[in-house]
Amino acid sequence: MSNPLSDRINNLATSQTLAMAALARELKAQGKDIISLSLGEPDFNTPDFIKEAAKKAIDDNYSTYSPVDGYADLKEAICRKFKRDNDLDYKPANIVVSTGAKQSLYNIAQVMLNDGDEVILPAPYWVSYFEIVKLSGGVPVEVPTSVETDFKITPEQLEAAITPKTKMMWFSSPCNPSGSVYNREELTALAKVLEKYPNIYVVADEIYEHINFSGTFCSIASIPGMFEKTITVNGVAKAFAMTGYRIGYIGAPEFIAKACTKIQGQVTSGANSIAQRATITAVDADPSVLNHMVQAFHKRRDLVVGLLKEIPGIKINVPEGAFYVFPDVSSFFGKTLRGKEIKDANDVSMYLLAEANVATVTGDAFGNPDCIRFSYATSDELLVEALRRIKDALAG
Repeated sequence: MSNPLSDRINNLATSQTLAMAALARELKAQGKDIISLSLGEPDFNTPDFIKEAAKKAIDDNYSTYSPVDGYADLKEAICRKFKRDNDLDYKPANIVVSTGAKQSLYNIAQVMLNDGDEVILPAPYWVSYFEIVKLSGGVPVEVPTSVETDFKITPEQLEAAITPKTKMMWFSSPCNPSGSVYNREELTALAKVLEKYPNIYVVADEIYEHINFSGTFCSIASIPGMFEKTITVNGVAKAFAMTGYRIGYIGAPEFIAKACTKIQGQVTSGANSIAQRATITAVDADPSVLNHMVQAFHKRRDLVVGLLKEIPGIKINVPEGAFYVFPDVSSFFGKTLRGKEIKDANDVSMYLLAEANVATVTGDAFGNPDCIRFSYATSDELLVEALRRIKDALAG
């Protein structure tokens, strides 16, 4: 019998982060003592003041369909947040609220890309960028970076990647999976390249902006000349520990925002009403309410980097944001550990799951075949135990 499924779905890769998390849960259910460092999800609870806002929204009967692009007062709150945190003067007409930042990204790809349009992806990149671009008819163009360059693209690399077919560049800062944070000077240098190409748009994924240990944060849209060609993507999942609330949003030129609203109106309509009301409270809050979470992640970053540096054969940079490390494990390629041949990063990841009972994600999923990703969004005790197991397993 022929496959009745579409070429579109048959050619779509499964999310490796979700697949590894599912495998870890399955092994755990079988009684194995699995430590999962695969999913990017804060291990904190949503702050109480946000939960109270959600409860009030239920009591206030926010139980009907919400506007496709988000409640007007939420969009106004997002504009205040963009001005306060990013020095960006968006108006409500520039804002679209979606069911998570992933839907925001999908909307953008669907409304901006025609078949054959090229999208520059500095690698490593978040796992879904590649597939969302491909699903929308675009051609992902990977630009490799390495641990030695702190996983950041240079202006020269950007210039070399641009062709007459280039339509967009997508990147995240702080970066998932590397934790790298572009500073204003680095973003200005990239903007100088892009100013020569008025038809290239930038998607700046800033979902981790508040989980940032560098002391400063810069939005590329705030660089002169970039505001009208940048789509800024953000949400409340990571910084406010609201992953299940599923609220993301964009700030974009009005014609792009209108197009995203148009497609969203035919696909999901407005995002969850209760979650939107809670998000008003979140984005209006002073970011200092997040300090305890950021400090905890900073401490864990130092703990994990210190322990990784003690493992022979691993190369590691010091990430300045998010809650991931992205060590280079290529020194193990071609070796045999406990009778198992290690050919690539996927083999390292599966070996650690089998021999150390630690779930990680292969760097192949993020466009870097030399690395694997760990999330350190878990307790100090579990991180110490996970790294002990990894060190032991990689010793052979």
